[in-house]
Amino acid sequence: MSALRRAWPVVAAALLASCASRPPPAPALPVLDAAQQARAEAIQARRAAALAAEPRWSLSGRASITRGADGGSGRIEWRQDGGAFEVSLAAPVTRQSWRLAVDAGGARLEGLEGGVRTGPDGQALLFAATGLDVPVAALGAWLRGLPADESVHGPAEVHFGIDLLPARLEQGGWSIDYRRWQPADGPAPALPSRIDARRGDAGVRLVVDGWAGATP
Repeated sequence: MSALRRAWPVVAAALLASCASRPPPAPALPVLDAAQQARAEAIQARRAAALAAEPRWSLSGRASITRGADGGSGRIEWRQDGGAFEVSLAAPVTRQSWRLAVDAGGARLEGLEGGVRTGPDGQALLFAATGLDVPVAALGAWLRGLPADESVHGPAEVHFGIDLLPARLEQGGWSIDYRRWQPADGPAPALPSRIDARRGDAGVRLVVDGWAGATP
């Protein structure tokens, strides 16, 4: 049995309530005409510029994670400060949680059996501890509906919805569907409020309850 299959049921049961549901099927994408596509790309460029000016932000919400027949759900808190970030997952039923913090000095993982773990790379540290291969460095961009650094994470493709906001982002083997958006408010750009992501039999559903710092 692989390290992933050994570790995943333990992580899901210990850290998250065992009531996760799989992301629904990927929605069909609309076909935009040339004018709509150009407008969508212009809106996305303005969003990207506005969000680049807000490198310090956070979100809180609810996450559901599945891998094959296993999974769990709980609260998620994400705090980003430029290239440094901290993510925490907590199960309201079991009252257990884990926390991953990454900055220029390396990564630190707390809350798993066996004590604190440290390493130079957050993705590698999480994989070594749990078997979960999650591109954590890309998530700060994906959570806000932006491609991650293509020089690191590979080419990205953004598909727009009829509202001219990102409907799907594909990068690094992951497909991220943006199901619902918090609309723009004056100078504050639109931000996702429901995200479904998939790669193979792995799935993540995220409902954002609140953003801070990313909007005035």
